[in-house]
Amino acid sequence: MSIRFGLIVGLLFAILVTYLASLNPARVHIALGSDWAFDVPVMALVAVVFVAGAVLASAVGLLRDVTRPHRRRPRPVGLGPLGAALGGDDTGRQTEPTRVHADRDDLIERRRWAEALEVQTRLLQEAPRDRRTAEETVLASLHYEVARDRLERSDRPAAMTHLKEGLRLQPEFVPAALLLGDIHLKAGEPREALRVWERAAEASHAALPLLGRIEQLHRTEGRPTRMISLYQEALARHPDNQALAFGLGRVYFELAMLDEAAEQFQKMEVRAPDLPQIHAYLGAILERRGQFRDAMEEYRRALRLSDSVEWPHRCAGCGAMHSRWIDRCPTCRRWNTFRP
Repeated sequence: MSIRFGLIVGLLFAILVTYLASLNPARVHIALGSDWAFDVPVMALVAVVFVAGAVLASAVGLLRDVTRPHRRRPRPVGLGPLGAALGGDDTGRQTEPTRVHADRDDLIERRRWAEALEVQTRLLQEAPRDRRTAEETVLASLHYEVARDRLERSDRPAAMTHLKEGLRLQPEFVPAALLLGDIHLKAGEPREALRVWERAAEASHAALPLLGRIEQLHRTEGRPTRMISLYQEALARHPDNQALAFGLGRVYFELAMLDEAAEQFQKMEVRAPDLPQIHAYLGAILERRGQFRDAMEEYRRALRLSDSVEWPHRCAGCGAMHSRWIDRCPTCRRWNTFRP
């Protein structure tokens, strides 16, 4: 009870006692000893008893509060990798309702995707504006995992619904775009697959896995010029992207345009002399030209630098390196974070 409310109640009670005293003038004789007795109005006696009772109740409550052991403030619940990425400061203190995030992370670790999706949907609805993008990323990731689960159960329509919802939330979500396009392709819908991949490639700044799918589709349908223009256009939008430059050189090579391929890889070598992929293709070009000794030297350089000819990728979330693109980082467990 607040002090203001107590004062109001006391004032109202005093007014009531005064009014009742005027209507009830009777008095009560009270003897406290052989020489100590007096008469008091009935309503005054009622008022004294009420006030004494209130004082006694307050004293008992105060004594109980003083002697009760202090409860320790509960420690914040620890967050999993995704929760830590979405909330909390540098010292581990969390600024959001961590219990819900912890429950979601636990469901994710146990691969209970559908239940985690329900929890994450609620989290997004309640998220402040400055956290909505991060929460949308997790929600898109869970739609992707639920879609994969539905595909394993041969529920293609449900899988497509979840993938489309994930791409609505995050148009640049590469794993969902790849899978949705693959579904269209297997269903005999190459135009739909191409539309999905091209839209996502534009949103994701020409992600290599998407360009690879588009390139393969053009190759299957016998459109080599589209394979070339695919990388030329992407490279024109992102001229400093060495991965796109490499893709263009590789396409030239696969189409037996050896002069163009050699020129492309030689320009790359100036900027990135230690990339084994460049030397592997330069060796292959020299071999096709019959320059076997020079080709072997390029092959040796490639092998000294690395035993892989795929383009390496780095996780944008934790910095972990991988020899190729993958949909989820094995280190920080986040989706759609690998960049060339």
